[in-house]
Amino acid sequence: MPMRIGWLGHRSQTIGDGLRTYSRNVTRALAERGVDVTFVHHEPAMDDGRSSFALHGSPVFQRRLVVAHSGTVRRLERILREAAVDVVHVSIPFSTLDFELPRLCQRLGIPVIATFHVPFARRWSFYGLLSAGANRLYVRALSDCDRVIVLGREQRALLVRHGVPDSRIAVLPNGVDLERYSPGPSPIPERLGAERIFSYVGRVDPEKQVEAIIRAYLEAAAPTTTRLVIVGDGVDLARLRRRYRDARVVFTGAVLDENLRIDVLRASDAFFLPSLVEAQSLALVEAMACGAAVVATPVGNHRELLDGAGLMVRPGHLARDLGHAMAELIGSPDRCRVLGARARSRAVDLLDLDVHVTGLIDAYRTALLAPAAQVLRSRQRDPAAIQADVAQ
Repeated sequence: MPMRIGWLGHRSQTIGDGLRTYSRNVTRALAERGVDVTFVHHEPAMDDGRSSFALHGSPVFQRRLVVAHSGTVRRLERILREAAVDVVHVSIPFSTLDFELPRLCQRLGIPVIATFHVPFARRWSFYGLLSAGANRLYVRALSDCDRVIVLGREQRALLVRHGVPDSRIAVLPNGVDLERYSPGPSPIPERLGAERIFSYVGRVDPEKQVEAIIRAYLEAAAPTTTRLVIVGDGVDLARLRRRYRDARVVFTGAVLDENLRIDVLRASDAFFLPSLVEAQSLALVEAMACGAAVVATPVGNHRELLDGAGLMVRPGHLARDLGHAMAELIGSPDRCRVLGARARSRAVDLLDLDVHVTGLIDAYRTALLAPAAQVLRSRQRDPAAIQADVAQ
């Protein structure tokens, strides 16, 4: 029998952010490995009643947090029982169920694995304080998980300082399909009538500081043969569109077509991400894999990701640092090519989706075969059957 995973993550027909992309890419890769995935999410239109189930919840805080409705725990328990899952994997933040899930899984005798995407930063800011509070809020729930997947060493150290047992944490950087996300030709420059492309891909929200990218680009007196392409939707998009009506700045809005996003990244001489907080941006990983020079703040796990492979701009000196980086890259296509090659090399070394998924499957096997024999007894399954399942 194949291993059966209950995946709690994010799906959408209209939103293409990193959390949804992560769940889509990883569950697809797991299925290709022969893993049986039951996907539990919050999108009613994508509930097929077989392998995809929607829970009831209300999105709040710009759709980033889902508040579970009454009866949701009972529905989730029924889904997990009927699917007879071997392991539950939750992509956090999922919903307010995050804090009840370890206890529910313990009651059902099912190991629970969590991938922790909550952003963080060293430097204090309004968003830094919010993320710091969120990280502390999750300590007890994470400590009760069988395994916690984090995206970098700094995130691991942060959680250990807060009290999550180090033995429960594994570092697995985000990964992408390195064949799909790779350098190559793109129709975007010709389509936009430009010789060179600079880009941002992600939510157009205040903490991403997209306006700082636009200002640096315009203040660098970018030639009319260049374009700054802003891909994504968010609370700042309408305001930025009204304020910056320069023909060199292109706002695409949300782009759900993965091939189009790849085309933009392949066309990009440089990709910019001056966020105040991050965990590990999947858009940044995708840009590196496509061979774009990358410029980002050293927040979250980005310092170790970019060291020697990209340019880092300090949040406390953002206007100056971003201005210098923008002017340098606009003025030197060769510099872009050198940095782009380094970014691609780093992606090949560290950011392969296949490696990430192998790490997850190893975590599932470890949880299933752990000495916590009560898990096996409570499920009344023979240990030899578990060993046979996870050996698939």
